[in-house]
Amino acid sequence: MTHTWDPDRYLTYADERGRPFVDLLTRIGATAPRTVVDLGCGPGNLTALLADRWPDADVVGLDSSPEMIASARATEPRVAFDVADLRSWAPPERVDVLVSNATLQWVPGHLDLLPALVGQVAPGGWFAFQVPGNFDEPSHTIRDELAAEAPYAEHTAGVAVPSSHDPAVYLDVLAGLGCRVDAWETTYLHLLTGPDPVFTWVSGTGARPTLQALPDDLRPGFEAEFKRRLAAAYPEHAYGVVLPFRRVFVVAQLASSRDF
Repeated sequence: MTHTWDPDRYLTYADERGRPFVDLLTRIGATAPRTVVDLGCGPGNLTALLADRWPDADVVGLDSSPEMIASARATEPRVAFDVADLRSWAPPERVDVLVSNATLQWVPGHLDLLPALVGQVAPGGWFAFQVPGNFDEPSHTIRDELAAEAPYAEHTAGVAVPSSHDPAVYLDVLAGLGCRVDAWETTYLHLLTGPDPVFTWVSGTGARPTLQALPDDLRPGFEAEFKRRLAAAYPEHAYGVVLPFRRVFVVAQLASSRDF
């Protein structure tokens, strides 16, 4: 089953999801790029920050989800949005800034894709991305464990799950491609409120393909048990529920033409 994305659910914690994008953006040193592309732009709320940063650039947002692109087009007129698969994306000419925010983790074997993405960036240009690095946390392991149990396993086998690498792995690959690389990681402590907040978070992203793979008669039971286990793993305090979230960041600058 091919899963779909819900822009409204994804934007439930828009501020928390957006902070890593802002932290990534501040480390990109481009001053006057002509073309800026956001690969995996989602609902476009963060792509708008690229238009704010570089108002004279042609900013393009691409995503494989028609639902996300429809939402983006309805809210941000300064950006040209389109549906595209980053695995086969090829711009008419090399771009000056290529950004991918919380997207590559959904592409199996995405390390092998990095040379092609670097090849779409102009000499002296910038390639920057961030991916979650929290896949050993209960928010993911509980889903995996529950999905492997009966009666769910026969429906969730082979469902899409995200994965990523440590910063040093990305640094090694991109430095080997001749880039100057800045790679780091940050663990955010998101303070969430409301009923079942961690479930609300993961159901909009990492757990969504699993939930959509379940038939209607099984999904409510799965969700109820998932919520129960998440609540035990992430207890509520007087000030809310703390969700630790590790992120991996990479900013790479290509050599300029005079360096070749």
